[in-house]
Amino acid sequence: MALVTMFVNGQAMSGGSLNDALQNAKFLGKVDTAPKYRFYSVRDEFPGLHPVADDGRVVPGELYEVEYDVLREELLPREPVELELGVIELADGSGSLSMRMRESALTADGVVDISNAGGWRAHLEAQS
Repeated sequence: MALVTMFVNGQAMSGGSLNDALQNAKFLGKVDTAPKYRFYSVRDEFPGLHPVADDGRVVPGELYEVEYDVLREELLPREPVELELGVIELADGSGSLSMRMRESALTADGVVDISNAGGWRAHLEAQS
C-alpha cells in the first residue's frame, strides 16, 4: 500500500472525535507548520488553516503516516464541507497532506480567526 503523511490540527488529533479514523495510521509525532498560515475556528466545532502570503502563523498539530485507502475511506468522508485536502509546508520545510479551509468558507457565519490562540486545543481551553 502507498503511504502518505497527513498533518492534522483539530478533531483528528489524539483524543479528538475523528482520531479513530487514524487508528491504523502510524503516529509520527507532534509538529508545527511553517509560519505561512492563518488559523480559523468554524463555529467552535472544528478548525481550519489557510495559506497566506503575509502575516502567517505557525499552527501546531500532529503528523501521521497513512495508507491512501484509510485516508480515502476513513478520514476524508468525515471531514466538513468547509475543508478541502491540500498540501502544506511543515516547519522543517517538508510537505504533507492536510485539510485546509476552502477560500469560500473564510467569510461564512461562525468563522473566526484564531491564529494567535496557539492551536486548536489552546483555543478550546480558552473558551472554557
